[in-house]
Amino acid sequence: MSPQVEFEVTAPPFRWDEARGIRVGQSRVTLDSLLAAYHSGSTPEEIAVQYSVLRLEDIYAAIAYYLSHRQEIDLYLEQRRQAAQQRRDQFVQQHNLVNLRQRLQERNSTVTAGMTRAITD
Repeated sequence: MSPQVEFEVTAPPFRWDEARGIRVGQSRVTLDSLLAAYHSGSTPEEIAVQYSVLRLEDIYAAIAYYLSHRQEIDLYLEQRRQAAQQRRDQFVQQHNLVNLRQRLQERNSTVTAGMTRAITD
């Protein structure tokens, strides 16, 4: 008769933050950031150096969960990218940043010209 070995099944080290999405462990590091480092070729140990607030076991657990649920996590990441792009586009549209420098220079020229006229008058 072989001895019984019991294993504890643990949930991934994630928590949901309404403002920023999935965070890893008890840190403020997002899953997006951790996986960006992983996809750029960083090892879990290198990620632990980059994000010293993360525990190495949480990094390994997050990567293992990602590898086991790649399709779902990739969909989550793509939705986050799209939402971020929509926010950027909306910001640019609302604030019309395309010609901001030109408009500021024109305004500065107008103000300077007005001040010059006031001084010479």
